[in-house]
Amino acid sequence: MFNARRLLRHQGWIQSSCAASLVLLANAANGQTTPSEVVVTGGRANLLGVAISASQGSVTQKELELRPIYRVGQLLESTPGLVVTVHSGEGKANQYFLRGFNLDHGTDIANFVDDMPINRPTNTHGQGYADLNFLIPQVAQGLDFTKGPYYADIGDFGAVASTRLHLANAVPNQISFSAGTLGVANALLAGIEQLGAQDRLVGAAYLGHVDGPFTHPDNFRKIAGMLRYSHGSNADGYSLTAMYFHALGNLTTDQPLRAIQDGLIGRYGTLDPSDGSRSERISLSGHYGVTDDQWSFSSSAYYIHSRMTLWNDFTHLLDDPINGDQEEQTEDRSTAGGQAAYRRRLKFGAIENDLTVGVQGRYDDAYLDRRHTKQRAILSYCELSQADGPALSTPAINLACNADRVHLGDVGLYLNNTTRWSGWLRTVLGIREEFYCADDHSFTTGFRGSASQTLFQPKGSIIVGPWRQTEIYLSAGRGFHSDDVRGVFGTVGIEGEPSAAGRTPLLAPATGEEIGVRTNIIPRLSLQIALFQEDFDSELAYDADAGQDSASAPSRRRGVELSGQYKPFHWLSVSSDLSFAKARYRGDLAAFGLAKPFISSAPGFIGSLGVLVDDLGSWFGGLQWRDLGPYPVEDGEKDPQDKGYSEVNVDVGYKVNAQLKLQLSIFNLFDSHANSAAYDYAARLPGEPAQGVDDFQVHPLEPISAVLNATWLF
Repeated sequence: MFNARRLLRHQGWIQSSCAASLVLLANAANGQTTPSEVVVTGGRANLLGVAISASQGSVTQKELELRPIYRVGQLLESTPGLVVTVHSGEGKANQYFLRGFNLDHGTDIANFVDDMPINRPTNTHGQGYADLNFLIPQVAQGLDFTKGPYYADIGDFGAVASTRLHLANAVPNQISFSAGTLGVANALLAGIEQLGAQDRLVGAAYLGHVDGPFTHPDNFRKIAGMLRYSHGSNADGYSLTAMYFHALGNLTTDQPLRAIQDGLIGRYGTLDPSDGSRSERISLSGHYGVTDDQWSFSSSAYYIHSRMTLWNDFTHLLDDPINGDQEEQTEDRSTAGGQAAYRRRLKFGAIENDLTVGVQGRYDDAYLDRRHTKQRAILSYCELSQADGPALSTPAINLACNADRVHLGDVGLYLNNTTRWSGWLRTVLGIREEFYCADDHSFTTGFRGSASQTLFQPKGSIIVGPWRQTEIYLSAGRGFHSDDVRGVFGTVGIEGEPSAAGRTPLLAPATGEEIGVRTNIIPRLSLQIALFQEDFDSELAYDADAGQDSASAPSRRRGVELSGQYKPFHWLSVSSDLSFAKARYRGDLAAFGLAKPFISSAPGFIGSLGVLVDDLGSWFGGLQWRDLGPYPVEDGEKDPQDKGYSEVNVDVGYKVNAQLKLQLSIFNLFDSHANSAAYDYAARLPGEPAQGVDDFQVHPLEPISAVLNATWLF
């Protein structure tokens, strides 16, 4: 399934982690705690007897509070085996890596805040674009995660993984200020007004700024706010939440490595300092739930309006040797939707059933365009890349190189039934039927078209146990991701599959299988092991030189994940996650222009080690060690590879008194000199040949930095 010996040779620290795990096992086995005591697994909930698979989990609010995070998206790194990084800067959606997948900006990881979907299908920059910058970390109550296509209530983009951050119904009254070495300056005002025994109003306002280490500072400025009224609980009550977000700043995109080595720019420099971003998001969402002894009902609805503009210059003088290759990508989107689920407990003799019937719906109305720019000024022509030969210069249509109005409708009906056949055997059977429809009007070509597709998705798990606080899981299922409809209709060619490979599907199915074990047999220690395989009929590949995604060849991932959480003392939690994966393209590679089956940006290894400290007298804090293993940087080729990176982040906090606490965060503690992202594609610098030069394009990991925070509770 994978070459573990080679991975160990390239990742020496794994041996230390494994040794540490053995020590933890030995210490736990020698402890005096009896197995009948409640198992506490650090910052993750105990899902024994509840979970559908070994790779499903729930992270507590306390872990999210204690984890050191440089950017808000790193809250999701509490998901075992997930790496969250960037390739351009703070003003864009993050890059996600998991199970040998480069999930780009969100292609196959479905992200939610409560029940609001974050991913944006048919996005101007990347399919499934999931920008989490609108979040205020201090109001996150916890996180649930899944991996694999085994969950009937997860639809588009959730075939590889999903995360669901929950917003708090209560936060302490507080004012907080932060200042850091990389131009960090943040302020937060948050609190709660109790309106009655069950009614409360929670509000939060956040101002943020960061420059980063870059020669041309990010100067990223963020305003975010949240106001929530809630009654009762999530299970039996209702809530109404309004959110606002506005941000703008500069971007340092991935730069040619040779430009750094030849001294044209420094390691943190840029060839085009006018790259940047601007984004805005407003949302209104509501939730209603009611619970009885034998049944429960939950429902929610939301409306989201978002606007985004990105200025990126990836290839410099390759297509336009006069004015450069900067492009402006703009999107204006309105999204409305909701869900409802009815859950019923049924009993037939000794057999217990837990049946859930649900429906989810979403509608998107989006305007997307791309324009050729120089220093953010719009030019009157477009340079269109050609497969062979120089770029083709054409007049812009209303100053746009492509402009589309798209409408997307997605309805998913699902049924999920858990049957407890005995005290040691249960099954979970789910079915989901997706109906997806889309239309596209291209303002540059005049094209109008519509399409629809249905997709049946069976899912199931067999769970044996618990025996001695151990369960064994056999899971299989079908999921999918949607493709950019502009590629389906061919209005933006790069978004679709090559014509030789056939038409780009509206929905690209994926199938997955998993064998897993979850055990709490050793007191205070929880372990999960999962062997997985996942096949996609069409991989979503990032085309770095265009800054967009395109549908590509079928693919397969095989691998194994190991996770452990240990709590030796009430104030200390230790966790370790190791993930090995083998990623390969399948099928007719030549039709996709691939020489070999290797998948770019598909890491073979991801590992982490975490330590959380809380209530150690007045002290608290956390340490996170994250390692992203080597990966190919060019589709179809094993080499060249980027070495990945290893990073240690640490928090140390002290409660001065009941009102005041201080916290020092240090990021990249050992000043790892590495790339947070790397690619291989052609770009052209001054004096280079017309066809440009294929070379590494890199974005550097931030150097060691520190942030000091002071929080006053009132």
